[in-house]
Amino acid sequence: MKSNRSNFTSRIGFILAASGSAVGLGNIWRFPYLAAQYGGGTFLLCYIILAVTFGFSLMIAEIALGRKTGLSAIGAFASLNKRYRFVGVLAALVPVIIYPYYSVIGGWVIKYFFTFLTGGVKTAAEDTYFTGFISGVSEPILWFTLFAAITAVVVICGVEKGIEKVSKIMMPLLVVLTICISLYVLTIDGAMDGVKYYVMPHMSDFSVKTVLSAMGQLFYSMSLAMGIMITYGSYMKKSTNLESSVRQIEVFDTGIAFFAGLMIIPAVFAFSGGDPSALNAGPGLMFITLPKVFASMKLGGILGTVFFILVFFAAVTSAISLMETIVSILMDLFHWTRRTTSIIVFVYCLLMGIPSSLGFGIWDFIQPLGMSILDAWDFISNSILMPIVALLTCFFVGFVIKPQTIIDEACAEGAAFKWKSLFTVIIKWVAPIILIAILISSILNALGIFVM
Repeated sequence: MKSNRSNFTSRIGFILAASGSAVGLGNIWRFPYLAAQYGGGTFLLCYIILAVTFGFSLMIAEIALGRKTGLSAIGAFASLNKRYRFVGVLAALVPVIIYPYYSVIGGWVIKYFFTFLTGGVKTAAEDTYFTGFISGVSEPILWFTLFAAITAVVVICGVEKGIEKVSKIMMPLLVVLTICISLYVLTIDGAMDGVKYYVMPHMSDFSVKTVLSAMGQLFYSMSLAMGIMITYGSYMKKSTNLESSVRQIEVFDTGIAFFAGLMIIPAVFAFSGGDPSALNAGPGLMFITLPKVFASMKLGGILGTVFFILVFFAAVTSAISLMETIVSILMDLFHWTRRTTSIIVFVYCLLMGIPSSLGFGIWDFIQPLGMSILDAWDFISNSILMPIVALLTCFFVGFVIKPQTIIDEACAEGAAFKWKSLFTVIIKWVAPIILIAILISSILNALGIFVM
């Protein structure tokens, strides 16, 4: 089944590509503002605990499903049990929904990079700059198209020459840039107060909402329940140790998220007089608050330029995984060539992304679910579909094909799986309970009934 399928040429290639998928905008801007909103160190502790237990188990399951079957999401579920093909269909819908609007945000990142590169740090810090830009018509679409085109070129080049090669360059650079900026930020007067808030847990800040928010971030950050890890698993060699690879992916993902928080929270803390509410701006954190921080710093223009090239690396590696997942599914279903499939997906991305872009401008009167078009797609994919897919995956692995199927795959060619007992308990019992809680919480919040 896998004889004609592309493979990552090395273990490090797989780890860096999968890490590149996991490390994206969710790590750079979403993780820091959630950490600030839900108690700093308390949120960080919850996230780490969930990552090494729940996140580990679900990632093992997804990658093993892909490697065992040699197929992307739809084919993987169908080949193991035809009645559960619909789970693969739901998983495939997630990147199909996310990829266009994610590319719109990726276009914003390129715009800000060029703004800082050309000396526009003061301009970017103006209160109306971000809203003025995204409410436009031609310019946001132009940058969005450029971002989608860059992604498409990499995917057209394939697994070995495209995804693996780009990941081997971008991921090490991403790690180095994140650490360097974080260390620089720590030298700013007042930054250490932000560090204390960020790394020191306070049980008074603990709540159900903290746990659910950390779990929701885990999906977004680790590319779970999107079919991505199943697709990347289908390119993984049997000789690659599954358990240790997942651990290393987790280290990359959690490490980048941690340093992103260490980079952003102390900086904003220092320039807001110690007010953590300055971080509760969602996308505005990166596009409104941080430019003001850079404009107030010595060498802020240079630091801002480096920051946005870092964010671009993170955004494009995740976009590559989203597009590759869609391309892989279509190639499995229709046996089209990679080039043809990639061009079709690129055109689809443009057609579906333009409404998300215009939803902040001339189409802002369109408010599905009472949200902008982009926010509505984000809510449907991240708050509804992903928990459902993850819940169904846990049921499928736990009670249909049984955990032993995944354990056997993880132990292929004599590899060890030290945490197989914990994996079984989490995938069958713990994860479904948490996932049901997340789904209920998302629906209640959408209805305006907030969880305490």
